[in-house]
Amino acid sequence: MSTTPDDVARAAAATIAVRTPVERSTRLSERHGAEVLLKREDLQVGRSYKVRGAHHLISGLPADELARGVVCASAGNHAQGVAIACARLGVRGHIVVPGTTPRQKRERIVQLGGEHVTLSVVGRTYDDAGAAAWAEAERTGATYVHPFDDPRTIAGQGTVGHELTHQLEVPPDLVVLPVGGGGLAAGVATWLRATWPGTRIVGVEPAGAASMTAALAAGGPVTLPRLDTFVDGASVGRVGDHTFPVVRDLVDEVVTVEVGAICSEMLALYQVEGVIAEPAGALATAALGTLDLTGVERICCVVSGGNNDVSRYAEVVERSLVHEGLRHYFLVSFPQEPGALRGFLDHVLAEGEDIVVFEYVKKSNRETGPALIGIDLDHRDRLPGLQARMAASGLTIEEIPAGSPLFTFVV
Repeated sequence: MSTTPDDVARAAAATIAVRTPVERSTRLSERHGAEVLLKREDLQVGRSYKVRGAHHLISGLPADELARGVVCASAGNHAQGVAIACARLGVRGHIVVPGTTPRQKRERIVQLGGEHVTLSVVGRTYDDAGAAAWAEAERTGATYVHPFDDPRTIAGQGTVGHELTHQLEVPPDLVVLPVGGGGLAAGVATWLRATWPGTRIVGVEPAGAASMTAALAAGGPVTLPRLDTFVDGASVGRVGDHTFPVVRDLVDEVVTVEVGAICSEMLALYQVEGVIAEPAGALATAALGTLDLTGVERICCVVSGGNNDVSRYAEVVERSLVHEGLRHYFLVSFPQEPGALRGFLDHVLAEGEDIVVFEYVKKSNRETGPALIGIDLDHRDRLPGLQARMAASGLTIEEIPAGSPLFTFVV
């Protein structure tokens, strides 16, 4: 069974989702030389498009299945969609989330579902939670509500595209969508290919969780050996059997974006547009700098969710600074003698270079004092000068590359 444009249209006719706005981004339009529009699904019920697919699947269940309840696994947004649907329909739901799901999302799931839902935390990835949820469904007879790999979910997610075609009088040249398991991309592509056949469709994955890219290379879904779960809303170890062929056949290109670039875009969306996007919500706009936009005059990017835990912003800022080349870490061995640190400050650091981290790594050595030093630059072009002064200082200094295992250990 595959999803058709008619399925998407029927889902749109019965959805409880609100019609989210399409807004022009002056910042992105000026940067990329094309009109960039944002489809604001971060303003959706539950602050994510996921309610569209969850409600469509659950509301279509026969009475006997509804009586047995539903169960789902989610990194957070799908769980909120299921919780909302359960509360609206009066259905009992059991929700399983991985341990990496932000606290804010867990609390919202319970608030939105109220007495109709129970919540369990299992494992560290979506796949861990999925295995537990499937086991619960088999044990209780509850219906498993898949976050992406079910034609009913895909049709519900496709209502984002259905809505978009009724909001824009002129088709954009390019639509950019985040990709996790592929439900949104498959649903929207199903509708857009039938309605706007000339529009280019691009999917975007986080580089550390590029399961669709791996599937396209292998000719079918494969399980990633490692998974970076920072972009929790799009960190899926294996894409769906239903979503893969649709994305393969209808999406023009799938690209990946580094986490640092996603973090920089999250901050820009917040500081300039006032958009509070979670990491997955910033995927589409973060990818614009990596795409060939020759001849492209109008772009629409889906901001898929806004459930970002405020406690994560310190890490978001850190990753952004490192990505932009504005923060660097060094291991410096200071001689244990008076004035050593003062000499470093006077002769190595220059204007526009500030120490933001200073920590002695080993305090028992009598001859030298190794220290971890983090330095912020006001412009990335200052790095060569800083490196030259370090080399001339006579100190033993080792720069910690951002991609090294040591970097992740000490920072």
